Amino acid sequence: MSYPLSKLPVVAQPAYVQGTLDTLLSADGSVDPAALSLRDTTFVVLDLETTGGAPDGGGITEIGAVKVRAGEELGVLGTLVNPGERIPPFITVLTGITEAMLAPAPPIEAVLPSLLEFLRGAVLVAHNAPYDVGFLKAACARHGHPWPQLRVLDTAALARRALTKDEVPNRKLGTLAQFFRAAVQPTHRALDDARATVDVLHGLIERLGSFKVHTLGDAIEFAKAVTPTQRRKRHLADGLPHGPGVYVFRAADERPLYVGTSVDIATRVRSYFTASEKRARMSEMIAAAVRVEAVECAHSLEAEVRELRLIAAHAPPYNRRSKYPERVVWLKLTAEAYPRLSVVRALADDDAAYLGPFSSRRTAELAAAGVYDAVPLRQCTHKLSVRTRTPACALAELGRCPAPCEHEITPEEYALRAALPFRTATYGDPEPLVEALLHRIEALAERQRYEEAAVIRSRLVALLRATVRMQRLGALTGIGELVAARRNDAYGWEIVVVRHGRLAAAATSPPRLHPRPTLDLARATAETVLTGPGPVPAASAEETERILAWLERPDTRLVETSGDWVSPARGAARFTTLLTRAEAAASRRDSSVRSSVTDRSDDARSLRL
Repeated sequence: MSYPLSKLPVVAQPAYVQGTLDTLLSADGSVDPAALSLRDTTFVVLDLETTGGAPDGGGITEIGAVKVRAGEELGVLGTLVNPGERIPPFITVLTGITEAMLAPAPPIEAVLPSLLEFLRGAVLVAHNAPYDVGFLKAACARHGHPWPQLRVLDTAALARRALTKDEVPNRKLGTLAQFFRAAVQPTHRALDDARATVDVLHGLIERLGSFKVHTLGDAIEFAKAVTPTQRRKRHLADGLPHGPGVYVFRAADERPLYVGTSVDIATRVRSYFTASEKRARMSEMIAAAVRVEAVECAHSLEAEVRELRLIAAHAPPYNRRSKYPERVVWLKLTAEAYPRLSVVRALADDDAAYLGPFSSRRTAELAAAGVYDAVPLRQCTHKLSVRTRTPACALAELGRCPAPCEHEITPEEYALRAALPFRTATYGDPEPLVEALLHRIEALAERQRYEEAAVIRSRLVALLRATVRMQRLGALTGIGELVAARRNDAYGWEIVVVRHGRLAAAATSPPRLHPRPTLDLARATAETVLTGPGPVPAASAEETERILAWLERPDTRLVETSGDWVSPARGAARFTTLLTRAEAAASRRDSSVRSSVTDRSDDARSLRL
């Protein structure tokens, strides 16, 4: 039965008071609604009466909504709704709403447009909000209305956090309305319950002040389930700067517990004291922390680098990554008549060829196995003599080693066939190694030995990843000084001075001013960097890679360099596509070994073409 909206039984309301612009701005405006004080926030307090079933797009029998701001009532919407189904007798007994009352009422699809317009620009408040929101979302979905993604505040959840059981025995609306001496007591009718919830909301907002909850965002987070420790330590986030930098959680003995970075230190640290932080290790860390120290930085790159250096210097117990940058290993081609590969922990200033750095010995050994599959390098650890023969091992009998121990190969031929391909791959073209491994993969795949082919593929990935990484690092660390800048609309120009792959200075020039004076000052005060051997002579590989990622952004401009930033034309970088596809195939758990290996065979053929 139709029922025109013009005849809806809407309660008389006072003149509507238009909100100021800043209270209506969305996240892309000048004011984030979550940052508004609770006094300046517009709330729509809503209550639904239903037939008692599950939310399925129907079942709503009555809607009551009251719009308030700063304690003042701005508008009211109240109407019965025809649910299109019978009302259970117990619902009639509970609410007093009969089928005769609902027969002339409009269906929910006729009411939704008016309700959604009433909710526009406001925060939805309800007691046990998930129940009411669930019915409204289902109704919108059934009748083709997009859900407006409203911010929702649940007075029941707020009461659970703000009130103790000594004050109220439970968090029912009737109990809370009586506790806060609401002007209207709930009657299981939508508008009466909504008005009662308004008084409960105002009473709770008064209580929130003692918890230092003053904004809408704080109230939403406060309503979520946080631990007592998080709530007690929330003050640690007070007074921190809103800007890029590093934050350090410290224990009572000033020992760093955890180091992190963010483009907004204050906002990030506050998140540790909200329901979004669910990591057990972080909960343990927060319990031990007594203060948070902030280190403001010029921009995000400086913050990332300072974070890495602080973690490396202090090894905070609650940081998992980047704690021990010195614990890297290298593959070294020894300098002897018949060279071999050795896993070493440090670079020496010698003429030996090195490949790395590797984060673990296991990864280095995997890459070494790939080299052994590609070229006839000896795998024994004996020191061989060009004059005295040594008995051969089983690898020589299997044809896996040219037996230099028995002088079956001359030092010159061994250097050409075995050592030179590896040495060249570290600074130039790794194609001989790559081609040999791809041939092995193809041969094994053709014989349907897919598991063995997958093992060779993993060795190829480890070897290629190391050569690509080392040549990228070496291209930057070989430059004595590089100055670059990136435009930041909020702060001006972000400026970096990089020396041998190490961040020597960082600055931000003010907006609307020429960046040259700031740049010159940064260069004049930049750190003096002493170089050393290898592709990472002055910083950790991770720091140089962070700088590389920043420099390679399309909006970064190179200002000055003391040398050429170049990579070999036939270097490892030309195999980046193959490496990416091989890594993706290896990580696909839903694909068979056979399909991923044959994918690599296709890559090999396309590279040769």
